[in-house]
Amino acid sequence: MVRVWRNPRLRWPKRIALTLLLVLLLPSLAAGIALRVNYAGDPAAGTLTRNRDALWLGHAWVDGRKGDADVEALAARLRSTGIRDLYVHAGPLEHDGTLPAAAYPGAGRLIAAVHRQLSGVRVQAWLGDELASEGPVGLRLDRAATRSAVVRSARQVLAAGFDGVHFDLEPLHSGDRDYLSLLDDLHRVTRARGVPLSVAAHQIDPLPAAHAIRGTLTGHPKWWSQSYFGQVARRVDQIALMSYDTALPLESLYGGYVAQQTSLALEVTPKSTDLLMGLPFFHEDDMSHHGSAETVAAAVRGTRLGLSRTDRHRERFGVALYVDFAATEKDWTAYREGWVR
Repeated sequence: MVRVWRNPRLRWPKRIALTLLLVLLLPSLAAGIALRVNYAGDPAAGTLTRNRDALWLGHAWVDGRKGDADVEALAARLRSTGIRDLYVHAGPLEHDGTLPAAAYPGAGRLIAAVHRQLSGVRVQAWLGDELASEGPVGLRLDRAATRSAVVRSARQVLAAGFDGVHFDLEPLHSGDRDYLSLLDDLHRVTRARGVPLSVAAHQIDPLPAAHAIRGTLTGHPKWWSQSYFGQVARRVDQIALMSYDTALPLESLYGGYVAQQTSLALEVTPKSTDLLMGLPFFHEDDMSHHGSAETVAAAVRGTRLGLSRTDRHRERFGVALYVDFAATEKDWTAYREGWVR
């Protein structure tokens, strides 16, 4: 085997193979070093909660599975935190944009209980659906009738007593003009009622045009351009960047990535919009998420580093915790000790 590998006739094939290997490995190595360096240093003093944090809550809170005792326990946990918004899963939307009222029968009771127990905390209706952006099935934003139905669904949950509407539509490709049009229509509704319009947002290109390259190669762009993130942020009152499911294998790389994402988002989010960085309060292990790497501690530290370097005095800023039913005591402790204190 060694003699075959040393055959002079293989000299050029070996050089070509080595060149291809370096072309593939060197960018990844350089990116890894950059992320690790980005995770170094100490967060600036004062880069802690601004009392504008949020928590995603599962559907059990509005379908009858959770009762008054559960709300009391939740209130006891949240009183000493910076959480001001609860995104309660009230959907999903139907693919035509409509929302059955039967999807959230316990909403009124929950909202009243939260208002009694937690003064100043808002209960927002979390509405989402799969988009037909990468396949034949899903909600189609390019249809005006569907967008109109989504707006009616927003009016519907506000009439039910929710304090705002939070949308999570995925996979949403960078540059989608129909989504921007929908946000303009939704914001007119929420502004007239004096309540927030909130959205969950994809991550931002870690490298220029990364979304376009990945989209061409895989059909799933994953990231938004920084410019598009800014266009979305200017149309809402609150934007929560889903800074998890990164596929990164090490805690230091993940923390550096969150620091980078925080800086990129801060650069294009207007001062009038709340920017929230998502924290992974869940523990799956698959190709996109490694629980040993994507920890709450790393996400909090990365968030603080990005805030320290980019806009340390920004007030309309916080973190969003995903998701209540998968969270552990370790997650809550890391959030409190790293961000609330």
